[in-house]
Amino acid sequence: IDSLWVVYTVLEVLIAVACCLGNVLVVCAVCVGIRDSLREPTFCFLVSLAVADFLVGVAAVPLAVVLDGWVSLTPDLCLLLSCVVLVLTQASVLSLLAIAVDRYLRLHIPLRYKALATQRRTWLAVSLCWILSCLLGFTPLFGWNNYSSLTSDSTNTSSSSFISPPCTFLSVISLPFMVYFNFLGCVMAPLLVMTLLYVRIFWSLQGRLKESCPQAQASLLRERRLACSLALVLILFASCWIPLHLMNCLLMLSKITILTRSYFPGILLSHANSAINPVVYAYRIPKIQQAYSQIWRRFLLRLNCCHGDKHVERSITSNRATHTETRGSGGKTTP
Repeated sequence: IDSLWVVYTVLEVLIAVACCLGNVLVVCAVCVGIRDSLREPTFCFLVSLAVADFLVGVAAVPLAVVLDGWVSLTPDLCLLLSCVVLVLTQASVLSLLAIAVDRYLRLHIPLRYKALATQRRTWLAVSLCWILSCLLGFTPLFGWNNYSSLTSDSTNTSSSSFISPPCTFLSVISLPFMVYFNFLGCVMAPLLVMTLLYVRIFWSLQGRLKESCPQAQASLLRERRLACSLALVLILFASCWIPLHLMNCLLMLSKITILTRSYFPGILLSHANSAINPVVYAYRIPKIQQAYSQIWRRFLLRLNCCHGDKHVERSITSNRATHTETRGSGGKTTP
């Protein structure tokens, strides 16, 4: 086994564990630690993003290892598993877009915002994000793929007995699809829209801070801090995912065969983004930071209680044993 592949696999496992633990903590912090948080659209969309990041650790990372040519699968199954990775990426993009739209509406139509952003409409928007993610991510299943060339190659090489070829992502997913549809249409277009929205948000906040009275500035400063935190999540997403897409562009335009190993840094960086987000929430969003502290306090308190109960149980057991021995020895010495 290639030593580089072993290092890559170990790093993927560590990233997967970090994704799962960190994002479960985010969901618990929002749903349990912050009172009435699910009534606020921003936190609902953060939960959606955390669920997508959690599924990256559960599904996308193991699939990335499987879709590396080490497992022989039928072309149908290989294509389906590859599309799952695309769905999770798209869910992250659309959750980030929903967060940006929510902050923009909250700032620019504050009077209508509460009537517009009801809890029912918020969860409807979350559902719409995931439905669109499935439609966009599973697009290769409807024909834009390398399935025909892959099956023809496999039948040519094995005319007598069909042998499933090694499953790799780019063996079933078309490069023009990844560049023109997925990168430019499904990733870059939403990122540009989000960038414009955050520019408008910061521009508006800066103007209001100059014109507002000291009493209103505290609320605006909190709004700006939250907007900065969410914009940082967006910047990190773009920084972690764009290098991998640029490698696809280079591969398609230059027609140079790139070894799978050269994709390892880009794949690791894209998956690491899902593990970074919980850390950003902890350091940048005060409500989630406080919820983290509460969860850890409860966890440590329960550990101490369990440890204390075991200690008390052990002491009671030892006292009973000592008392029994004393009675037994006393019975022997009595005439």
